[in-house]
Amino acid sequence: QVQLVESGGGLVQPGGSLRLSCAASGFTLDNHAIGWFRQAPGKEREGVLCIEINNRTAYSANSVKGRFTISRDNAKNTVYLQMNSLKPEDTAVYYCATDPIPTRYGCHGQKDFALWGQGTRVTVSS
Repeated sequence: QVQLVESGGGLVQPGGSLRLSCAASGFTLDNHAIGWFRQAPGKEREGVLCIEINNRTAYSANSVKGRFTISRDNAKNTVYLQMNSLKPEDTAVYYCATDPIPTRYGCHGQKDFALWGQGTRVTVSS
């Protein structure tokens, strides 16, 4: 079964850190651009960060620049979102997504990503 599974969410205090994982099964991530997205309560889903096949990264949300980074470990078939200096406004459900067809869409085409995980909830609160 082709799927993405996010993990690593939880409750963290402002200023804290979390690392989210996006693990693929049924296919290998190394030929796919992977995007992280988030949806806060009452808001539309927004792109956060994306990583290309060649590991170039693209920020979709200016608010996370300097605080969030994205990386991939092809040996573990997993993409990570490292989140530092977390703020209450980072509270959201975080999703990873990709195009199920390898190499078709890079990060510039992430709006067309059709394979999504179930999400992991991040709450930043004291």
